[in-house]
Amino acid sequence: MTSPLVAPIVRWYDENARDLPWRRPEASPWSVLVSEFMLQQTPVARVLPVHEAWLARWPTPGALAAEPSGEAVRAWGRLGYPRRALRLHAAAVAITEEHAGEVPSTYDALLALPGVGDYTAAAVAAFAYGQRQVVLDTNVRRVLARTVSGVEFPPRSVNRAERELGAALLPEDAPTAATWSVAVMELGALVCTADRPRCGHCPVVDACAWQRAGAPAYDGPPRPVQTYAGTDRQCRGRLLAVLRDAPGAVDKARLDATWDQAGQRERALASLVADGLVVVGPDGRYRLP
Repeated sequence: MTSPLVAPIVRWYDENARDLPWRRPEASPWSVLVSEFMLQQTPVARVLPVHEAWLARWPTPGALAAEPSGEAVRAWGRLGYPRRALRLHAAAVAITEEHAGEVPSTYDALLALPGVGDYTAAAVAAFAYGQRQVVLDTNVRRVLARTVSGVEFPPRSVNRAERELGAALLPEDAPTAATWSVAVMELGALVCTADRPRCGHCPVVDACAWQRAGAPAYDGPPRPVQTYAGTDRQCRGRLLAVLRDAPGAVDKARLDATWDQAGQRERALASLVADGLVVVGPDGRYRLP
């Protein structure tokens, strides 16, 4: 039996969905896969120009695989979490070598790609190939937590109960299921937001268990608050920015000038080398891989 949440949320999506390049009918599975890598912990507005430039330069996995991984890091720019660029490059190599250059269509084959986890495999199978998959990102989990479970926020990590709930709500028809998955995600991104949800604009507010319960405040474990200024992550970003902008290798002194805390700078640089994002040449100079 189809959940009464499905029809109004899908109708709302038909009328309110953002026009995003990876959602258009002509979007390739590669475009969808690239978008999923880029959208991890990164807002859509920041992803859009980088996604466009990426697809213009590397319209296929084979085009990316043919270049050094350092070019992927360079093109990643300031999206953050640059290891995603290395993983996307590794996925492109695997697609080229193991799947004749075509993004695989099955969940299991997608999950076997470097850097692809449960969510990304399900999302690409659903959004690129119209399959019936349980897609649970942060936005979807928040919508289901509120509308069905009656709590403001979902648990810190996906649990079995959430997977079972997601599966129970999934329409039987594969194309409808794929639309439902992206519709719930969009509702979470635009209306059922983490802060200041726009409940007056929600198509299922009357059926929302959280609203019926009086919108009780979250009483679970403290939610993590991300900081950036002064962190190793910021330091890593400064170091990578120098290397991205340089045409070749750079001297250590040039990197030293980017951050005045020597201990933190050395720790951040060592971690970049360990992650494969930076290479030290025999002359002691640093460059992208």
